[in-house]
Order: sequence, then structure tokens, then C-alpha cells
Amino acid sequence: MNAAISVVGIGADGWDGLPEASRRTLGAAEVLIGGPRQLDLLPAADCPGTRVAWPRPLLPAVPGLLAAHEGRRVAVLASGDPMFYGIGRTLTALAGPGRLRVQPHPSSVSYACARLGWPLDATETVSLVARPLDTLTAALHDGRRLLLLGEDADTPARVAALLRERGWGATRIRVLEQLGGPAERILDGTADARPYEDGDVDPLHVIALDCVRDSGALRLGTTPGLPDEAYEHDGQLTKRYVRAATLAALAPAPGELLWDVGGGSGSIGIEWMRAHRACRAIAVERSADRAARISRNAAALGVPGLKVVTGPAPAALAGLDTPDAVFIGGGLTAPGLLDACWDALPAGGRLVANTVTLESEALLADRYRRHGGELVRLAVAAAVPVGGFTGWRQAMPVTQWSVTKGSTNA
Repeated sequence: MNAAISVVGIGADGWDGLPEASRRTLGAAEVLIGGPRQLDLLPAADCPGTRVAWPRPLLPAVPGLLAAHEGRRVAVLASGDPMFYGIGRTLTALAGPGRLRVQPHPSSVSYACARLGWPLDATETVSLVARPLDTLTAALHDGRRLLLLGEDADTPARVAALLRERGWGATRIRVLEQLGGPAERILDGTADARPYEDGDVDPLHVIALDCVRDSGALRLGTTPGLPDEAYEHDGQLTKRYVRAATLAALAPAPGELLWDVGGGSGSIGIEWMRAHRACRAIAVERSADRAARISRNAAALGVPGLKVVTGPAPAALAGLDTPDAVFIGGGLTAPGLLDACWDALPAGGRLVANTVTLESEALLADRYRRHGGELVRLAVAAAVPVGGFTGWRQAMPVTQWSVTKGSTNA
């Protein structure tokens, strides 16, 4: 039977801050694996095991290191709680939870909330470690408190620059360094004051934000139907109210994957991903210019992980991961497109298609007869000046077919 792997959390207070059980585990280990900073916290007299520093890049090296020390008593060091954005997740995936013995330490987030007086359960955490900085944007809401896990000493200055660029310059930024250790320090400033640009920041830190939206900055909520002005587009944009109805029909859930076929400006895929941080989306767009625009919109709206595939559908759909839902916003009359999307869906998968043309509407009506679901027409009118008065201007009506594969008649 494979030997267990101990995963021991350690804080900035080092050996002195470890409980006796963690000390015994590290003292008995034949092999100690961790970052150089973590390994240096262990006294040689108490921890005589062979020390192995993680190579860079770390993740590809993990399987080989574990295999090289198979059968020996291995202890892996982790910062704080190994299961909170830590190495514990990687080891669980590789070795299985049954082989791990995790001994956590208070996380940096727990320390930060204790110092700030913030309730842990009401404070959102965003990790910027090995993630695009734009990830932060989706979490910015007026009055919201956020904790950010920084990647290096430059992260606070980069965060401040992003906040200024996106209309959050009045946001208070506190940097909490070396939490729990003898060198603990808290720095304080606002994004507009251009703090932390001198680089005098410890790499081991947590960033606390008290979010304040600048006057005149566009307000973005958490529900589908962001303002049309939030998007860069060339006219190919599912408009706000139709977009909200479309996302309601698609019904995103955590972890699900959407195909946004005929991506246009990417609005459906973007708002699918904004519904939950675990939601994933692939936008398929034949125009290279529009595909680039989708990527820019995704970054600006906080979901840089949206994958963009450039090419005509259905050919461009080949080889993509199986979707949980498909939205078709353009190209419905392309030969084989509807069939390819339908065939790609597993049982229980959802398909939603929108059109404004009679030719595509006829296709949707036919599929509605064959597979059931719902066929609706969405009409939106906006008040506009008519001379000295006000009247209604009707937008082109949108026909929408939505269906769940495997439902009645599907």
C-alpha cells in the first residue's frame, strides 16, 4: 500500500507557531518538500529529514517528486491552510484524498479578517496567484470588501493601476504583510494615490480592498443584462433585455460549460461566466476582428478565462469539450449547424437559439415541432422623442427557441 503523504501548514511565525502534532510530523519525516522560504523556517536539529525545494514551474514537477520518494515518510510544507488555494488541492488530485494527512494552520485570510475586524464568512477572497489580474474586475462592487491573495511584491501596485483604469480609484487598499509573524506590517492607501509603486512590499502579503466606485463609472451588477455600454461592439451585440432573457433560459450553474456560437461581442458567454466563478464558456466566432473584440470584452468585464475559437461553425466545433448548454446567436442557416450543436449536447443539456430573420425562424419552428421546448417572441420598445412629445420605438422582434435535450418530446 502506498505510504501516506503529510501536508503541513506553516505560517510566517514558523516553527514557534506550529502545534505539537505538526512538529512531530515534520520531525519524523524522511523527506521534507516545500518552498525555500518554508524550509528555512524549520530548525535542522528538530527536522533532520532530507530537504527538497520545489522546482519551477511547480505543478509539472509534482508527480515526479512524489514518485521519486515513494515509500518514504514524506511531509509537504504549505503556507497556512493547504486546502485554501494551496498545494493540498493539487496533491489531492494526484494522490487521492485517502493518501493525504492534512494538518492545517490558520490561513492568511483568517489572519487578515482578524486584523481588520471583518467577518470571514462575509468576505470574498480572490486569488491573483497564477491568474490574470483582470479576474479581479468581476468582484468589484460598491461597498464590497475583498481580500486578494497577491502573487509577488508588484501585485499591490498593479491592483491599484487596474482600479484607477476601471473607475475604482477611491478604493482603499491595505496590504497586510507577514501575517502572524514577527515582521507583520499593514500598509494603507487608496488607488488614486498610486500606492506601493516604490516596490517596498513584502512578497508574502494579503491585499484588502474597501471598494468605492468613482462618480460616473458604469455600474455593473451581478445579474444578467449588463448595460450595452459595457461592451465594445460593432453592432453585433445581443441587446440588454434580450440578453437577460437569454441567460435566464440558459440557466447557468456552477462548473457548467457553455458554447456561445456566433459570439459577436461575446456578451452571452461573458455574462454566463460572471454568473459564477466556476462557470466556463467557449465563444466561437468566424471573424478574427470580432474574436479579438470578444477577448477584450472578457478581460474588461472580469472573465479573462473565456476561451475564444476563431473559425466558422460547425467546423470550428470539432474537438471542443462537451457543453452543458449551447447558445446560437448567429449563423443558424449554416448547413449542419443546428444538428451539430444538438448532437454535441448530452442528455439534460440546454440549447437556446435567437434569430430576427424569417428564414432562421422557420428552422426554429421546425425544431420546435420535432423536439418541443419553448418558442417565444421577444419584443422590446424604448421611449424616444417624437417632436415635442414621447413615443415608442420598437426594436426588431427576436424569436427564441429554448429546449432541454431529453425532456418531453425532445
